[in-house]
Amino acid sequence: MPSRPIPVLVIVIVYRAERTLLEEIETMPVRLRKLIGTILIIVLVISYALIATTFAELLLGASPWWVHLLYFFFTGLLWVLPAMLIIKWMEKPAKPRS
Repeated sequence: MPSRPIPVLVIVIVYRAERTLLEEIETMPVRLRKLIGTILIIVLVISYALIATTFAELLLGASPWWVHLLYFFFTGLLWVLPAMLIIKWMEKPAKPRS
């Protein structure tokens, strides 16, 4: 089935909606940004722990102790990377509304 080109009007509407959303996020009050960030970090930690533990149970069950140690060492530190991005976003000062 041949693909149809996307009309220019649709591209313009999507671009403007995305730009408006980004402006709203940048002008979000700091307290609201911190609340959202805190909820995101809690969800991140819980889901990451469940996924990492499930993966370890399924694939590392018969592995030696040192493989478990390395796995949990690295996965225990890996969640910090997305958390740092969330915290960096939370700490940005709010831009004044124009």
